[in-house]
Amino acid sequence: MFAQIDISGREKVQQLDQAKRADLGQFFTPFRIARFMASLFQDQGQTKIRLLDAGAGVGSLTVAFLEKFGKPPRQQIDLLAYELDRAVSSSLKANLSEHAIHLMETGIRVIPEIVEGDFIQEGVISYMFGRHKPADYAILNPPYRKINSDSTHRRLLRKVGVETVNLYSGFVALAVLLLKDGGELVAIIPRSFCNGLYYRPFREFLLSKTAIRQIHIFDSRNKAFKDDGVLQENIIIHLVKNIPQGEVKISASTDDDFRDYHEFTLPFGRIVSDADPEKFIHIPSAKIDQQIASSENFIYSLTDLGVEVSTGPVVDFRVKDFLQQELGIDGAPLLYPAHFGQKNVDWPKLNFKKSNALRIAPETRKQFFPTGCYTLVRRFSAKEEKRRIVARIVTPADLPGELVGFENHLNVFHQGKKGLQEEMALGLAVYLNSTMIDNYFRQFNGHTQVNATDLRLLKYPSKKVLIDLGKWATTLSNFDQAIIDAKIDSLL
Repeated sequence: MFAQIDISGREKVQQLDQAKRADLGQFFTPFRIARFMASLFQDQGQTKIRLLDAGAGVGSLTVAFLEKFGKPPRQQIDLLAYELDRAVSSSLKANLSEHAIHLMETGIRVIPEIVEGDFIQEGVISYMFGRHKPADYAILNPPYRKINSDSTHRRLLRKVGVETVNLYSGFVALAVLLLKDGGELVAIIPRSFCNGLYYRPFREFLLSKTAIRQIHIFDSRNKAFKDDGVLQENIIIHLVKNIPQGEVKISASTDDDFRDYHEFTLPFGRIVSDADPEKFIHIPSAKIDQQIASSENFIYSLTDLGVEVSTGPVVDFRVKDFLQQELGIDGAPLLYPAHFGQKNVDWPKLNFKKSNALRIAPETRKQFFPTGCYTLVRRFSAKEEKRRIVARIVTPADLPGELVGFENHLNVFHQGKKGLQEEMALGLAVYLNSTMIDNYFRQFNGHTQVNATDLRLLKYPSKKVLIDLGKWATTLSNFDQAIIDAKIDSLL
């Protein structure tokens, strides 16, 4: 029965205009994913339940839900399904009617209500005027499309306290509002909301109104909707409304076959750090996180180490009148990411399009650091680059003079705006350049930026271990990846 629904849905997909589907943000749920999503709900054995399916498509998610819950002691299932596209809703009606008839033959009454309209518009009005019947469950594969700040959708969502930048997060937030306390929501959505400035209000909304019970990740980022050519990295998230937050189950599979499914459980503090004002949601992979969690060498914060990290204070276009290609008698070295060498910085840089120096003047003096040993991390990388975190050190031997400037595209590890012990600086660079840490970092940061806040949230080895790493690294002529990885792996 279920497979027949999926085939019907795929035939409709082939008939739909691709441009229209892209405009609506439509991506239909493969039946294996739909069945997995429905399996995450907890059946409390109620005789009567209510399901909300926002953006129901041809009904694959609802049918998967009926497959799980359509059995005794169930007596009645109320379905509320929204579908804006009339070219699809006819199949939705046929599919739900067919399954309703089938379940009625087993003694279970199914009452489908299909709304051919905009879920955000209809849902906001229903919620604001108290017309909705709170749902026990919500299952969603919402549309993916950015919404502008002055759009109708954005204004409607603001009326119910939701501030967000994409339809998918708007759908999820509104569905949460339409759930009863203790109600469950399962959605397949992009993981882009997990970090970044623009999604912070949505994260705060979600974390204040729901508990995260499980997050499933696909190791292959393009397999969840491979028939639609979607390259977005998707996750499946299971939320429960207004209950205390407990441990979070993290599960993973390569693709929608789920043949290599595996899972583990983490304290919530490993998912969202209390120390993180941005409330980034860290979704670790089992292998990397268990490696780090099982080692006592990686438990320290930068505060524990007495180390700080800051963004380079020199914004070059703001001090353009003081930039110099050569040092001169009144200048100090100015470092950019382009000055990174094989291990230390390579300064000055010949035929450099930027500047090698910054003139020392009353307007610039506060932006300098005293010459010393610092660990530097590049803030930006290209999408195609293999590494996200790239670290180098700078020592007094690398630069002339008593002052140094760090451009804004660098992160600087320091102690009270002074240099670190040389072995400590070198040890930090070795640790940050390891493949293990780069992979770990990518689990909770899908962007190409590495900001000071991100580096503060990482866990580090002890000061002694870092100094020992630095002493070991003094014999290296460059940061050879294989050698570094073997050394870090030996600490696990």
